[in-house]
Amino acid sequence: GKKVLIVYAHQEPRSLNGSLKKVAVEELSKQGCTVTVSDLYAMDFEPRTTRKDVIGALSNPEFFNYGVEAYEAFKRRCLASDITDEQKKVQEADLVIFQFPLYWFGMPAILKGWMDRVLCQGFAFDIPGFYDAGFLKNKLALLSLTTGGTAEMYTKTGVSGDFRYFLWPLQHGALHFCGFKVLAPQISFAPEIASEEERKAMVASWAQRLKTIWEEEPIDCTPPWYFG
Repeated sequence: GKKVLIVYAHQEPRSLNGSLKKVAVEELSKQGCTVTVSDLYAMDFEPRTTRKDVIGALSNPEFFNYGVEAYEAFKRRCLASDITDEQKKVQEADLVIFQFPLYWFGMPAILKGWMDRVLCQGFAFDIPGFYDAGFLKNKLALLSLTTGGTAEMYTKTGVSGDFRYFLWPLQHGALHFCGFKVLAPQISFAPEIASEEERKAMVASWAQRLKTIWEEEPIDCTPPWYFG
């Protein structure tokens, strides 16, 4: 069976994000997938990139360069265990689903911190060895997110601009950079102002989509998809 990692960033299990995570676990498990959830708030996951991420001596204690130190520590197997635990989950996954509410056109800090710390050089990419040559190139990634704004706000002529614009740094700058093949995002627009029926429909449509998720083709990872 396939292996799925859900990286989940919401504080409240009864939220729509919580429901979307729960239904994904149920649906994918029913298919025979092995599903692992990293519940970042429950784990009290550290989002900051600090000296503590390296066990033992730094390669250059005179001048702290996080990117260099994380790369060297990865090669020496001296990264902190909370990072290596997550890297192991990513390494084993065929599909990584990120479930989160959109904060300021981006990810909540705790999830951004997961990206900053887990997707380090040597593990997720190298120079050269990024975009189509990124080290996670045999994996799929999918952003499932909720917004405060309505769908019409997130159109080309809407006040927030097309939703694909804010996906560029997340999908292209992080996921595709590391080689992931990116599946179309699942966006649940404005659940806060939706009716109970509409929220149920959002959960149901996600569950329905997951039934055939393994047949989907990744999006075209080029600027025109976003800004075309």
